[in-house]
Amino acid sequence: MKTIDLNGDMGESFGVYRIGSDEQLVKAVTSANIACGFHAGDPQTMQATVRLCAEHGTAVGAHPGLPDLAGFGRRSLAVTPHEVYTMVLYQAAALQGFARAEGLRMTHVKPHGALYNMAAVQRPLADAVAEAVYRLDPELVLYGLAGSELIAAAERAGLRAAREVFADRAYEADGTLTPRSLPGAVLHDSSEAEAQVIRIVKDGIVRCRTGEEIQLGADTVCIHGDGPEALEMAARIRKRLEEEGIEVRHAGNVRSS
Repeated sequence: MKTIDLNGDMGESFGVYRIGSDEQLVKAVTSANIACGFHAGDPQTMQATVRLCAEHGTAVGAHPGLPDLAGFGRRSLAVTPHEVYTMVLYQAAALQGFARAEGLRMTHVKPHGALYNMAAVQRPLADAVAEAVYRLDPELVLYGLAGSELIAAAERAGLRAAREVFADRAYEADGTLTPRSLPGAVLHDSSEAEAQVIRIVKDGIVRCRTGEEIQLGADTVCIHGDGPEALEMAARIRKRLEEEGIEVRHAGNVRSS
């Protein structure tokens, strides 16, 4: 049976500011990417989100981003590979601590926003991310854009890599995500997102913004948790995947030994 992981970005509230509907989204996804405080999140939110995942049997992963709360981590910053290494290690280790305190084993790391996109095309940054993850725990899975430098860096470092595709984002002909500054970069229609996911998972093909069709391998599908349509989209996609005979499950054990 074909299998796929369905992941969601969670824990992105900060202080009194509420973002997303984690209590509902956690029921639809199999893996959670939890913000670690740089682009969103705070210690209390991290703890609460880990506990929510423990309650629902959802795999816990770290979602490290650039230090840019005001821009939600979606603005590119001039950072060196060493800075990327230290900021990923710092954030992922913090989330790992919260997971261990709740009796869970953190399963994966997925960079956020601009850091994810920069590392997808810049080998030195991708290698820095992979090295940080490997040094923290070589059993962790590194999530990266399918066909990107992040996937290649994970393989060079000896990490397991999960090729990620997106339900709610448009693609360029080179396999990168359409910049959010361009019209149509984000798919808000749940039926359109559902159709894109099913075609990628079943046939390995996505239609790009400019009309070309390219091949993509997929191990995990992302749904952004901060959009108003996230809950409907996640529920529809999971239901359709299961109707198509595709098993939706996370990749690793969530309980620590």
